[in-house]
Amino acid sequence: MSNATEIKLAAEWEDDERMNFMFSDFNENRDVNTTDWDSKMDFWTALVIKSCRDRGTVCVSLQELNKTFRRKEKSPLGLATVIQSMARCGKIQRESEFAANVDCGWLSWGVGLLLVKPLKWTFSTLLGSNQVPLEESFVVIELVKEKAAELLKVYRSSGSASRSILSFPELCTLSSDVCADESTLCMALLQLQRDKQVTVSLHEGEKIVKFCQAGQDNVSPVSDVDMGIYQLQRSEKLLGERVEKLGLEADKCKEEARTLLREGKKSQALRCLRGCKRVEKRADGLFANLESIRGILDRIAQSQTDKKVMQAYQAGVSALRLSLKDVTVERAESLVDQIQELCDTQDEVNQTISSGVTSADEDMDELEEELKSLLDESKPVSISSYPEVPTNGLRIPGEPSLRGADLLSSLPAVPYRRLDITDEQLEEELNQLTLTDSGFQQKKMTSPAKRLEPAQ
Repeated sequence: MSNATEIKLAAEWEDDERMNFMFSDFNENRDVNTTDWDSKMDFWTALVIKSCRDRGTVCVSLQELNKTFRRKEKSPLGLATVIQSMARCGKIQRESEFAANVDCGWLSWGVGLLLVKPLKWTFSTLLGSNQVPLEESFVVIELVKEKAAELLKVYRSSGSASRSILSFPELCTLSSDVCADESTLCMALLQLQRDKQVTVSLHEGEKIVKFCQAGQDNVSPVSDVDMGIYQLQRSEKLLGERVEKLGLEADKCKEEARTLLREGKKSQALRCLRGCKRVEKRADGLFANLESIRGILDRIAQSQTDKKVMQAYQAGVSALRLSLKDVTVERAESLVDQIQELCDTQDEVNQTISSGVTSADEDMDELEEELKSLLDESKPVSISSYPEVPTNGLRIPGEPSLRGADLLSSLPAVPYRRLDITDEQLEEELNQLTLTDSGFQQKKMTSPAKRLEPAQ
């Protein structure tokens, strides 16, 4: 079965007519049929990237692609053109070019970063040849960036995130689920080094990798302090493993001594017990050294924390000094005086506005008084113009009448008022009263007839 069957393009891969077109070579001149040329290039470009992602690798060669995409004993004829096009577009890059900007520490590792025939590709490119070396390895830029991000995420989520420096074997073990092989790990580290997230070096023949810590934008070079901390951490790990091993050995000696004692071999049991005591003594000594190293590491961590605190204090002092650069006591007092003066001015303005409103109220009261006086003058006759109500009691019928003088005195006073009416007006009112009386009599004569009308 072909390797291409693992690629999730089974429906299209089984179409013979479609695959015959895709397996054919590209035209030398793209302008002859740009649509077919571009569609074929897009198909193979996406397929190359997908095959590398499915295999978990970031590198590819023409020889591997010919094996991967072999179908019915045939390999695609245009893969070399696809590789050249992807290289021109920046989607892939030769391993030698990808590792060109690293330091000599990488070159001394000998992990296969610079593969065979790097100069052959250079000369072919300069001469304009369309041939691509079969064994030339290319890095897929999109995939190596993904692997670098995954590797950094795995490191920061692991228990080793507190350690800035890791050995290469430790990193291989840590990234075993992310990087399929050592070459993929190296490519990911190269990308991280380009992004200034890691730095690599050799220390006494040991490959070490320093990661950028949380809160830092870029990784710092490996310093003597970093190496001292790394040596202490390494010693801590070795002593911890040795103490654990001695503890297991002491337990084994105790169990052996119990077994010999049950068998009645007391002398041999005593020798085993003495050996157990020696092992425990060595373990106690190593444990004391381990505690000393841990104490030193704790102090170093505390000093680093104190250093960060001091840096924060220094930054705060600098910021405070900068913010108070133009601030003085005299200026502050001047500002307070100005504020007080403005407040006094505002109080005076408010008082002036309030007094104006009170004057308007007084004018309104005067207008209301004047309106009331006008209403009083418009009344026709006041109640005080009428005669007083008599206060004498009324005479009951049957009682003897009062005498003349008493009768006159009991009557109310005759009102005296000048009539504002002419003789012509009196005559006209008299005529109206006469007409009204005559009409009243006629109405009285005809009223019975009118009462009978509803009965009809």
